[in-house]
Amino acid sequence: MTGSSTYDIAIIGGGVVGLATAMALSNQVQHSMIVLEAENRLAAHQTGNNSGVIHSGIYYKPGSSKAKNCVEGRLALYKFAAEHGISHENCGKVIIATNASELPRLDNLEQRGHANGLEGLRRLSPEEIKEYEPHASGVAGLYVPQTGIINYTQVTETYAKLVQDSGGVIQKNSRVLRVKKNADGFVLETAQGEVQCHNLINCAGLQSDRVARLCGVNPGLQIIPFRGEYYELVPEKQGLIKNLLYPVPDPRFPFLGAHFTRMVRGGVEIGPNAVLAFKREGYKMSSVSVRDLAEYGFFVGFWRMGLKYWKMGFGEFYRSFSKRAYLKALQNMVPDIQFDDIHRSGAGVRAQALAPNGELVDDFRIVEAEHMIHVLNAPSPAATASISIGKTIASMAVKDFGLA
Repeated sequence: MTGSSTYDIAIIGGGVVGLATAMALSNQVQHSMIVLEAENRLAAHQTGNNSGVIHSGIYYKPGSSKAKNCVEGRLALYKFAAEHGISHENCGKVIIATNASELPRLDNLEQRGHANGLEGLRRLSPEEIKEYEPHASGVAGLYVPQTGIINYTQVTETYAKLVQDSGGVIQKNSRVLRVKKNADGFVLETAQGEVQCHNLINCAGLQSDRVARLCGVNPGLQIIPFRGEYYELVPEKQGLIKNLLYPVPDPRFPFLGAHFTRMVRGGVEIGPNAVLAFKREGYKMSSVSVRDLAEYGFFVGFWRMGLKYWKMGFGEFYRSFSKRAYLKALQNMVPDIQFDDIHRSGAGVRAQALAPNGELVDDFRIVEAEHMIHVLNAPSPAATASISIGKTIASMAVKDFGLA
């Protein structure tokens, strides 16, 4: 590919999905391409602020896009990381049921794991849990050997290097402000000036619905940001966790619950919770956007969600403000952990798509339009599945844009 003033393809969003798509396209076609990133660095939001877990695929409904892409993407990611010297480890994890009421949900996870092709799953008794996590406690557990840890910022930067090596252009500080259609495609007005393109792929994450509307496409949903707040174990207590330790998730919500993650850079991270953020890039409790709040207020789906899930929301806010409440939830899995053993760490923001009926959109959502592809919902396990998702979007682009 060679750079030009008018590009065959513009990809909006320099996160792991946008760059994986660009990489896949650079391997499939010889067309000029530019990736536009709003911030001054790649992987600035969801990609660079998650817990760095390579997911196995055990949580996702068999046959769903999430399940298919996670399983394929996991295998591809392990191979890619090994080939490119990216820090990672296939360490496995334990999911714990802390009381008898959670056992049916643990059974369901085990069944999903087998249906999604996971091998080596092991059901654990209370005594067997301690073989993997000596300080953990539960009525039953499930060992999942496929789970691992990785640095997704490093993954994204490696994707970007391969894109640039193939002739692709990556332009940072280029938030898309307006989109104008013309006879040849689109004129994108960015913070760095105009960019012209024949075809457009929207991988804008937290801003994906807004970008779709700028392009004249009704996304049929709205992005609602949920802040995930992390704690970290103090260095002298990091021995309480050997690898990864997860609770049994509540199937009503697309969140996995606060979990313990040994990180590739060192240390043990705890979290995230899931608190409604008052700003799309609201990484702090004090971060507030009047525009974003107004959008909540005028979207009927937000109020319908609130009526359905207010108890869950209140509980998450309470744990957000109360370290002792957060600690109590953690002690259900690791009784030895104490108040002074944890301290607040960073936070991430999840772009959760919300439908007008108040339902949280669970699966990936990709919408095709004339000379456009809009990735409107790509939550976890999108990072794990990025290579697979990127290939899927690239194949759609080749067909829809006539790039073969």
